[in-house]
Amino acid sequence: MYPSMQEASCAESDQIMARLRATFSKWLGRASMGVGRCDPAPICSAEPNSTPATEDAPALESYQSKMTKEIERFKDVENVHDLPQIFHYWSNKFLFPMCCDCGFSGVTDLFASELYAAAVRSGNPKPQFISIGSGNCDLEVEVARLLVGKGLAEFSLECLELNPHMLARGKTNSENGGVADRLIFSEGDFNVWKPNKQYTSVMANHSLHHVVNLEDLFDGIKSSLEPAGSFVAADMIGRNGHQRWPEALAVLENFWQELPESYRYNRLLRRLEQDFMDWDCSVEGFEGIRAQDILPLLIERFDFSLFMGFANVVSPFVDRGFGHNFDATADWDRNFIDRVHAADEEGFANGRLKPTQMMAVMTPGPAGSHAFSRGISPAKALRDPRT
Repeated sequence: MYPSMQEASCAESDQIMARLRATFSKWLGRASMGVGRCDPAPICSAEPNSTPATEDAPALESYQSKMTKEIERFKDVENVHDLPQIFHYWSNKFLFPMCCDCGFSGVTDLFASELYAAAVRSGNPKPQFISIGSGNCDLEVEVARLLVGKGLAEFSLECLELNPHMLARGKTNSENGGVADRLIFSEGDFNVWKPNKQYTSVMANHSLHHVVNLEDLFDGIKSSLEPAGSFVAADMIGRNGHQRWPEALAVLENFWQELPESYRYNRLLRRLEQDFMDWDCSVEGFEGIRAQDILPLLIERFDFSLFMGFANVVSPFVDRGFGHNFDATADWDRNFIDRVHAADEEGFANGRLKPTQMMAVMTPGPAGSHAFSRGISPAKALRDPRT
C-alpha cells in the first residue's frame, strides 16, 4: 500500500477498484459534455473523437493506459508553470487586484496564509498538512518556507504524488529550499487514496481536474479534516476536457477572427489554426477528465469561506499554446487581452458566462464567514451541463 494510505482489507480494496472502474467507465463512455491552472489551460494534443469503453475491463485498461501516459508526459517536465509574458500581463493587471481584495497576494500566499490560519484555529502544536497531487513540489516548498517564516514551530506537509520522477525532483527541491525536514513524500494515486490520519489542512493546486474518482477523494478529504481545518484549492471548473461551453465558444470565435494569422499558430502543437479547434483534452490523458463536476461535488460536501471564480474566454489567448504569439509590451496586444477579459467579466455579471477557474477555501462544517470575489458565489459560478 502506498505511504499515507490506510491498510485496507482485500474486500475494501476490491470495493475501491470497483468504484473506480465504474466511475471511469461512465465518464469514458460518454461524449464529453464539457475548461481546464491559475496557470494556463494544459497541453492538449488529442483529436476530438475516441472509442468509448463500455465494460469494466476495457475501462480499467484505458485508465491504466492513460495513467502510464500521464507519468511519461511529466517525466522530464521540470517547469509546469512556464507561462508566456502576456499571461503575466493579464494576471498582474486583473487577477492580482482580485486576490488583494480577498486578502492574499497570489496562490502561494493563499495556501500559506490559510494553512497557518487553520493551524492557529485548531490549536494543534504539531499540525499536519497534505498536498494532493504535488507534482515537483515547487509550491509546497515555498509554502513550507512561508510557514516557517510565519513562526510555525513544528509542522509536516505531506506531498502525495503519483509520478515518481516528479516526486524525486520534489525531494531535491525541498533540500535546496531548506525544508526537507518539514516535507513528507508519498507516492500514490489520489483516485484510490485513503487517509490514515487527521489533517489540519488539505491543499490541492491544479490537480483535481486530473481526478476520475472525485467523489471518494472529496469524501476522504472531508473525513480527514480536523473540525477547525480547511480544504484549500486552486483549479479548473470549466467544461470537461478543457472544451468551451457553446455560449463561451461563440464569444471566443468572434475574438479569434480579429487575430492576425501569425497569432493563430499553436506553439505547442506546431500548427496554424485558422479556426479555433475546440479539442477534448481528456481523450489521451486526464486533462479536465471531470472538470465540470468539481464545483458541484465540492458544494455538496463543503462550505466556502472564500471563493474567487475567474477566467473563461481569455484563457486560450494567454496560455502556452497561443500566448507566446502576443507581445506583452505592444498596445494592440494588451488592448486585445483587456477587451477579452472585459467580455468575461461582463458575462459573469449577467450570468451568460461562467468562470472556468477558481481559488477557494472550504470548511467541513459551516464557515464563520463568506467572502465571494465580485459577488460571484460558488452557486452562481455553476454551469448547468443540461442546457
